[in-house]
This record gives sequence, structure tokens and C-alpha cells, in this order.
Amino acid sequence: MTQENKQVAHSPETRAALHEVLATFEAYKASNDQRLSAIETKRADILLEEQLARIDASLTAAQGRFDRASAALRRPSLGDDPRLAEPNERKAAWDGYVKSGAVAASLIEAKGLSQGSPVSGTETGAGFLAPTELEQQILRRLAIASPLRDICQVQTISGSTYRKPVSAKGLTASWVAETASRAETTGLTLDILDFPASELYAAPAATQALLDDALVNMDEWLAAEVEDAFAAQETTAFINGTGTNQPKGLLNHSIVAESSHEWNKIGYLASGLSGNFPATNPTDKLIDLVYAPKVQFRPNGRFMMNRKTVSAVRKFKDSTGNYIWNAALQPGASATLLGYPVAEIETMPDMAANSYSVAFGDFQRGYLIVDRAGIRVLRDPYTSKPNVLFYTTKRVGGGVQNFDAIKLLKFAAS
Repeated sequence: MTQENKQVAHSPETRAALHEVLATFEAYKASNDQRLSAIETKRADILLEEQLARIDASLTAAQGRFDRASAALRRPSLGDDPRLAEPNERKAAWDGYVKSGAVAASLIEAKGLSQGSPVSGTETGAGFLAPTELEQQILRRLAIASPLRDICQVQTISGSTYRKPVSAKGLTASWVAETASRAETTGLTLDILDFPASELYAAPAATQALLDDALVNMDEWLAAEVEDAFAAQETTAFINGTGTNQPKGLLNHSIVAESSHEWNKIGYLASGLSGNFPATNPTDKLIDLVYAPKVQFRPNGRFMMNRKTVSAVRKFKDSTGNYIWNAALQPGASATLLGYPVAEIETMPDMAANSYSVAFGDFQRGYLIVDRAGIRVLRDPYTSKPNVLFYTTKRVGGGVQNFDAIKLLKFAAS
């Protein structure tokens, strides 16, 4: 069984990275204060602007190193030396298939590796289901590498589509005297949301020398190889996916002004200026966004934006002159904006005319990710000789499940 290392706070690397983030942020605030003072005295200095941009880039890089150091320690490992692990028939059959491909399909099926027949019924079909240990390791790595999996609800399914009944309009209730007659209440209105799981694939290549090396744990190698590829594609789809042969992205649902919000549509507030925050009181727009969702969605609320938008809001102050941005104070924690965590998602759009560059809400209740159980691997020694390709597929879907839980900030005048 794989284990995750939770002791990120005791890592010298994470402590050093955290200290670098905090020190750089202090330098960033000092430089930005100088810039603001120069603007107020009408003596704007281009050198101060360039200095702030350099520090901002350094702060982003330091935060990235801190996040990577924390993620590396949370990443699961196989633990014991694989040479010392007690072998079992199923694992031995799988290792034989991955290492040499010499294990007969009938033997693999006998060891339980073909849980659901390949398309052609042979080894040359769609491949075989990976052992549960490898599947869990890939999913754990994805939970760390794919930021949306960390903040959204993830549901494992056994079929091709997850159908979720939701209450578009709940039951009504009325006050009544103890002996008074009772009229029938309005019935419950249910809507059915479908979340189909689409196929995602990657085909990492291994040399024969790697396969012949007895010390190389192929499960760990394969999980590491597909991690970044799967995570990048998932993150893009969860934000901008069309819903056809891929998840339906957050920004691909119907979006309307919050004043016209209704079920099945995501509400937005306008920044008041096309392509940017207003020059005066920009923080007010973020405060309005925080209070757009109903009160039950705010306790677990968080902001979502990309690093360019983060760079803009890091400069903002409240009415008392305090920065509304605060760097993470411990490993594994997120930076906060107005006291709420910030998820940096690179596939969120840059600030531009009519862009939806900032989202806020309870994404755990608002967006659903579905994983179909089972990861399939096909060993292909023919396509890219002398390398061996491992055609790895998983099925994943996603979409908004609660349209009240997430609100967007549109960079437009209205």
C-alpha cells in the first residue's frame, strides 16, 4: 500500500523555500509602497516599475519552488525496495507483461489482470487493466499535480456516465396552527445532470535497457511519466473543456449577469472597466465577488485565477493601507486574498476585454470531477522501435454541479 508523506513542515527544502517566499514578499511590498508614493507625488519612476516587475517575477518563482517542494514530499512513493517486497502471482504476471510482454494473455487473465476483456480479446487489443496499486498511485499523483482535483469534489464511478439528480427548486414549507387545515406544499423540482467520462491517454516510451534493469520499479516510473501529461490536459479541460469527448469546463457553461442568474447558469459581476480593474478602489470589486454567492458557500470559498492576474491583485491594499494579499505561512497552505485561499490555475484566462479571469466560490460543492475506475495499459513494442510505448488510458469527466456555488468576475464595463 502506498503512503503519502505528510511531514512537509519538517523538510529543510520546504522551510528554505517558505523563508524565500516570505522575504521576497516583504521586498515586494516595500518596492510597491515606493512606487505608490512616487505616483501620489506625481514623480512616477520607470526604474521603480521595472524593479517591482523583477521582484514580482522572483516572488512567483519562489512560490513555485515552495509549491514543488511541498508537492514532492506529499507525492506517494512505493516505500520498500521492490526486490524485498513479497511477490504475489498477480503482481508477478503484471511485471512480466510490462517488462517483456512475454506473459501469455491467458496467464494474465488467470491472474486477474484482465478485469473486463480487451476490445479484441487479445493482448494486442486495448491492453489490460493496471493493478489497483498502480491505479491508486496515478490518482494520488494527479491529486497533487492537478490543482483542481485538490479543491473540487471527485467521484469514482463504474459506468460510462454519472447521472446526478439535483434540486433546481426545493420544497416549500409553511407555518400553520396546530388544528388548522394544511394545504399541499409545492412539489420538489428535480433536474438531472449528466457527467460522461471521456478517454484521456498518454504513451510514455521506455528503452529496453530501462526495462531490463531489475532495480527500476516500472509502476513508479509509469505513474511519474503520465502524471504531468494527464494533469495538464485535465486542468485545461476542467476550465475550458467543450464537453464533447472531454469534460465540460467551468467557463463553457452558460454565463449571465448575476442580476439575471438562474439555475443552469453561472452568474458574473463586472469589474467596471474593460480588460482591467478600475483605477480607484479595485479591491471593492473583489469584495463584491466574495459576497455574490449565498452565505453557505462562503466558509469554504476560495479565489481562482492565473499567475498574471495574481500579479495584479498582489498590489492591492484595503482602506487602511494593508495589503489584501498574504503569502502562505506554512507548507501545504495557500496564499490568501481577503482572507480566502487562492488557487493558481494557469488555464484561467488573462485579464482582457470581456474575459472571466477571476472565479470565487465553493468549488468542492460547485464543480464535480468523475473518474471511471480502472486505468488500462497497452504495451506497444512496434510503433517506435527500439523503444517500447506504454499506451495508458483513463476515463475522466467533469462539469458544474451547483450553479449557485461559483461566481465569476468579468473584466468589462458591465
